[in-house]
Amino acid sequence: MVLIPGGRFKMGSEDFRAEEAPVREVTVEPFWIDSHDVTNAQFAWFVAETRYVTVSERTPLVTRDTRAMPPGRRANVAGSWVFVQPAEIRNLEDIGQWWKFVPGANWRHPEGPGSDLEGRQNHPVVQVAFEDAEAYASWAGRMLPTEEQWEFAARGGRDEVDAGNAEQDSDAAPQSNHWRGIFPILNFGSKGYKRTSPVGCFPANAYGLYDIVGNVWQWTRSSWTPDHEPGSALPDEVSYVIKGGSFLCAPNFCMRYRPAARQPGDGTVGAQHIGFRTVLQNPPSH
Repeated sequence: MVLIPGGRFKMGSEDFRAEEAPVREVTVEPFWIDSHDVTNAQFAWFVAETRYVTVSERTPLVTRDTRAMPPGRRANVAGSWVFVQPAEIRNLEDIGQWWKFVPGANWRHPEGPGSDLEGRQNHPVVQVAFEDAEAYASWAGRMLPTEEQWEFAARGGRDEVDAGNAEQDSDAAPQSNHWRGIFPILNFGSKGYKRTSPVGCFPANAYGLYDIVGNVWQWTRSSWTPDHEPGSALPDEVSYVIKGGSFLCAPNFCMRYRPAARQPGDGTVGAQHIGFRTVLQNPPSH
């Protein structure tokens, strides 16, 4: 873990998307944060120690009222969301053209049955729902970061530039793992990786944090609101703020591999592009 000194910073952005505004000054106390996303190997250790079964591995309870079914789940089916590259695109607003709920997809089988973790032990664990990430963090004696903690750490001590290490990014000198090409039909990959990459493949930010943007989105423990102004709206009951963008973020599409970028994550189900890292709120004195 890396010790983040804490301090006051300008959170958010008014240059990209409405949900990132307004810019506001926020103070965070010192905390520790993982230098990289939790990996498949680390999560496997947790599962071996606790015999934990993730949300995507469980068959959902069937209810008479289908409206009671969490929005990300499918009745009586264990599985999760997988990106399936389409051959052609009709409308970039219709994400159902490339996101498919795949029965049997889970953290052990990220792309569904037939896929596995061979050679990916040091990749970020994905297909973990919010409660899975919380369970791991609790087992480790830690927590998921708040949105404020995450963004402060991601900025690396810089207020003035939202793009973080991404503003110097190029195909010749990639600074993060994101989509390179034309989303969602053509991807050249970052350093040859078209999905997740091993943690630490790309340069760390000024605080020494790897993959703080790109590779996978990261859960925070902050409930989703349309903007991050306190009291501006009621929080969503099942959605939590995810931060950092992923290998699926592209300049021609979402361009969310930035510290201020934020998006709602359906906490009831796993997805192929969402992982997490943990924090320790009260740093030890030694």
